[in-house]
Amino acid sequence: MSLTQAPAISFDDTAVAFASKSDGELRRMYALFAAMNNNTLVKTGGSLMKTALKWHLPGAKFLIKKSIFEQFCGGETIQECLPVIQELGRYNIGTILDYSVEGEGNDQSFDATTTELLATIDLAHRSRHIPFSVFKVTGVGDAAILEKMQAGKTLTPAEQESFEKTRTRVNAICARAHQYGVRVFVDAEESWFQDTIDQLAYEMMQRYNRESAIVWNTYQLYRHDRLEALRQAHAEAERGGYFLGGKLVRGAYMEKEARVAAQQGVPNPINPTKQATDTLYDDALRFCVQHLDRISVCAGTHNEASSLLLTQLLQEHGIRPDDSRVWFAQLYGMSDNLSYNLANAGFNTAKYVPYGPVEAVMPYLLRRADENTAIAGQTSREFRLIQKEMARRRIRHT
Repeated sequence: MSLTQAPAISFDDTAVAFASKSDGELRRMYALFAAMNNNTLVKTGGSLMKTALKWHLPGAKFLIKKSIFEQFCGGETIQECLPVIQELGRYNIGTILDYSVEGEGNDQSFDATTTELLATIDLAHRSRHIPFSVFKVTGVGDAAILEKMQAGKTLTPAEQESFEKTRTRVNAICARAHQYGVRVFVDAEESWFQDTIDQLAYEMMQRYNRESAIVWNTYQLYRHDRLEALRQAHAEAERGGYFLGGKLVRGAYMEKEARVAAQQGVPNPINPTKQATDTLYDDALRFCVQHLDRISVCAGTHNEASSLLLTQLLQEHGIRPDDSRVWFAQLYGMSDNLSYNLANAGFNTAKYVPYGPVEAVMPYLLRRADENTAIAGQTSREFRLIQKEMARRRIRHT
């Protein structure tokens, strides 16, 4: 086998996908995903969980933490995430610590979030199992001001001062990442202020990506204009003599984007069909692999076809599976059939590991439950894979 040829991958190999799970852990996963395949239970349970936390009902936090929270989050603090980081590292899977606490919209909360993000970079510097840090610009700055800037409106002196503080916080994060050689993702957000986020990300790239891609921007390919944005960013990086980091995702705000576009009387920025998004995503992968001399890419996806395509593209172009410019990433608690099989085959793979107080990450947890709810009576892919592995091990459901 040549240095550039990876072993054949089967994303149906549950023996590899669940190698880290004991029989007891598989049973717990089975029970949780079975519950999440019940649409009525998910909606009712989500409402009950929020109410229980709001009223501080005895045992509510413990029950949530030992079930859905434990499945999809690393812990409430960085310290609590350390066992998860080590466990993933045992299987050559990196951790991307994602501080999932929404700020209160004031300087105090923005500064507190910045301090926490700097702590994740410091830990990444000390750990070989943390290849990236990540942040949302709205975690360190006012979204309304970002939106106003994108709309071309004049900021008041106070708003301008607030934006400069946002830029200073973003720079502090990227400067620390550059100092320690830790890659950092700038997450994508809503389209009505994404241009402002892009401008900040490219400003940081020009400053810190001179030797390699430290700062990475995120491209939501369910937007029909994002491949062109990626191409333009590449051309600008070529002209500017810096490296472009690109995390490719499908997208996270589809319903919200459509609703706001309708309210504002503007065209919907989202592709008209899922197939159009899939095609655009795969075309973006091809573009990045064709331009690896300037672009580093992370395929942030749970899509098996796109993941397989990227492994094939690397082989076709004679690129080693462990080339530091190419990464795969999935969410913690989901798509282990992708993460563990990719890592087992030698590809650079990482898990997004959200963390924060249980109450603060409830919106995230409820989104994960919604995503895994059965559609039209079909069992989710996750649940079927768990069932398959339990059958392979001859584990009874109860």
